[in-house]
Amino acid sequence: MGIDLALLWAIIILFGILMYVVMDGFDLGIGILYPFIKGKDDRDVMMNTVAPVWDGNETWLVLGGAGLLAAFPLAYSVILSAFMLPLIFMLLGLIFRGVAFEFRFKAHENRRHLWDKAFIGGSITATFFQGVTLGAYIQGINVVNRAYAGGPLDWLQPFAIFTGLGLVAAYALLGCTWLILKTEGPLQDRMRQLARPLTLILLAVIVVLSIWTPMAHSDIARRWFSLPNLFWFAPVPILVLLAAYYLLRSLNNDPHGGPFLLTLALIFLGYSGLGISVWPNIIPPDISIWDASGPAQSQGFTLVGALLIVPLILMYTAWSYYVFRGKVKAGDGYH
Repeated sequence: MGIDLALLWAIIILFGILMYVVMDGFDLGIGILYPFIKGKDDRDVMMNTVAPVWDGNETWLVLGGAGLLAAFPLAYSVILSAFMLPLIFMLLGLIFRGVAFEFRFKAHENRRHLWDKAFIGGSITATFFQGVTLGAYIQGINVVNRAYAGGPLDWLQPFAIFTGLGLVAAYALLGCTWLILKTEGPLQDRMRQLARPLTLILLAVIVVLSIWTPMAHSDIARRWFSLPNLFWFAPVPILVLLAAYYLLRSLNNDPHGGPFLLTLALIFLGYSGLGISVWPNIIPPDISIWDASGPAQSQGFTLVGALLIVPLILMYTAWSYYVFRGKVKAGDGYH
């Protein structure tokens, strides 16, 4: 039996996207939370919790995009054609966020508020349009003769807009619990206060999406609610409720890493639920990873590089977080 290269590449790309959501999610979440924190010193601390690692986190986004081009060129061309505008808006948001990271600490006092606004706007824009792209992707892409056959604004749908807003809430909770882990004192207390309503908002978003998605797509409804799939997939919503319950409970004590880990669990479960809804289609609703697969020679050649580079990225990421472990206090800086 030969190696299923399409399946291997699908796993690598899914892993890369998940790592991006986790690693860059709390970076963007910090920018989303900036309007709730007015003090300069607290904002400095918030940014300094991710200043040494934020740019490395985006490596996973590059890996996912490059892997899609190498292994599934049909999916790459169709997805980029269908979502060109939201992806451009996302990249512009990431650019503004990145520039604000570098220039905020160097700006004169009376101009720093401009970079704060760029950081906030870039973070919200990038997050929102990531969610919009995800929502429109789940809704399906119109493909005729292996080419995108829709219009430039087909992504502009209520479901996609709601998914974009939901991802803003998810990243805000990730950023909030990251700051609970990395800060102390009044700033940590403020994050604990914000984490409670954000958890409830995210839980409500997950419930709405869990109802809306199968109601809008009969094939997704059959996948979730037919037997024996119902028994296999039932643990996902149960685990979501348990994770949210223990997250809220952990905020009542003296939390540090617990809320962040439980938020990661919520994000992973939501990601898994969306994956179950579309698998094995890489271009919903009906083009599978095998239908969109590139030549086996290309997949095999690039797989060698991926199997070399992914462990290196993981080691670099683990080492960087280990070096900059611990609480960040006012006055600490990396610029």
